Amino acid sequence: MRKLIWAISGIMFLAACNTGNSTKTLPIFGERTPVTKTVDGKPVTDTLYQTIPPFKFVNQYGDTISNKNLDGKIYVADFFFTSCPSICPIMQRNMLLVYNEFKSDPNVKILSHTIDPKHDSVPVLKDYADKLGIQGNSWWLLYGQKEEIYQLAEKHYLTRVNDGKDGLIHEGWFLLVDKQKRIRGSYDGTIPEQVKQLIADMHTLQLEK
Repeated sequence: MRKLIWAISGIMFLAACNTGNSTKTLPIFGERTPVTKTVDGKPVTDTLYQTIPPFKFVNQYGDTISNKNLDGKIYVADFFFTSCPSICPIMQRNMLLVYNEFKSDPNVKILSHTIDPKHDSVPVLKDYADKLGIQGNSWWLLYGQKEEIYQLAEKHYLTRVNDGKDGLIHEGWFLLVDKQKRIRGSYDGTIPEQVKQLIADMHTLQLEK
């Protein structure tokens, strides 16, 4: 299902690029629902896009972070855990490229959600952030209830996480979210070229009205 959504979005993106408009337009990912309403006595069909729902977590400073902290901002989201021995170190090293590019912009945020809240307490996240060199409030490492994090990842960010007999498993996607809480891009956080594309698309999204 996820591959189908990405494929459809990719086709839409190519179509947008070939309309003769010199301004690049990023696709909108996820499910969409047609909504018909009456305007001036005539039926008008609009599209209701999938959005990231309200949430409330705690960051590495012990501050409560909710969806309202992101009103009017674009952000990048990913999922990780501090004791991850495989892709997480690569992902966080690549996310530092995004952080360094936008850390002085108050309208851009990074949200990294731990999928191991049993181990990754607020002090553990703060120590992890310090070792990465994260300062200020542009990159939040978020702690919350496991069930809520897992549902948010799979149902709304369309990225797989799993706590099975072989341990914690998660995908390495960086998800780009716009000011309307819609997913506008998905990038493999382990591949530097895709992270560079993410940065370029973030600059594009900043110019979007």
